[in-house]
Amino acid sequence: MALWRDVVAPAEAVAETARRLEVDAQALVDERTLDDFKLLTFDMDSTLITIECVDEIADFVGRKAEVAAITEAAMRGEITDYDESLRRRVALLQGLGIDALEAVYEQRLRLSPGAQTLVSRAHDAGLKILLVSGGFTFFTDRLRDRLALDFVRSNQLEVADGRLTGRVLGEIVNATVKRRVVQETCHRLGCDPAEAIVVGDGANDLLMMEIAGMSVAYHAKPVVRAKTTHAVTYGGLDSILAFFER
Repeated sequence: MALWRDVVAPAEAVAETARRLEVDAQALVDERTLDDFKLLTFDMDSTLITIECVDEIADFVGRKAEVAAITEAAMRGEITDYDESLRRRVALLQGLGIDALEAVYEQRLRLSPGAQTLVSRAHDAGLKILLVSGGFTFFTDRLRDRLALDFVRSNQLEVADGRLTGRVLGEIVNATVKRRVVQETCHRLGCDPAEAIVVGDGANDLLMMEIAGMSVAYHAKPVVRAKTTHAVTYGGLDSILAFFER
């Protein structure tokens, strides 16, 4: 991560140079440090972890390409009804044994590079960590325990007799719910959303990003990169720490 402070070149010129060289670079004027924030919020799929869990689950029923196409369109913002897109994907999983979810977690789920470092540094600085995802509790609960996350919120898959029914229980965690969860967590911590950092990659992260004091597009879709305060396109999650270097 290359950073320039008090540079003469406009931010657009720095960004264009970074794209041409395929490096992360940004001109910074923000003088806040990590401990000026109170909450670090992550999206899960393709952000905190390297995969889209629903796509990998669908692979076990031979529907990965079909499900992945819906996922990609939703993340690009081309599907406006996120709830319906999720229900369509989950319906294709009907009848699958929950052992497939365990296989995805054990065999395919990997933390994004630098995730552990960023979480540890944030905790050391006194921040609380929130994982809010349109994914599933099967994975977020395990990541909570693995990374000592403070708060998690995601969707619950309905299971009957050890198999997925193809339905989601309760309120779907969509973009509006993600924003509300960030607001509620900040209220719980006694801080303002301006004291929150939000990291995500897809269009359904934008509403929670727009209320945050710092929003980071991580290996994100163009629609997200265009609307966030910061971006990491080539490096790992620990590259975010460079934004606070002095």
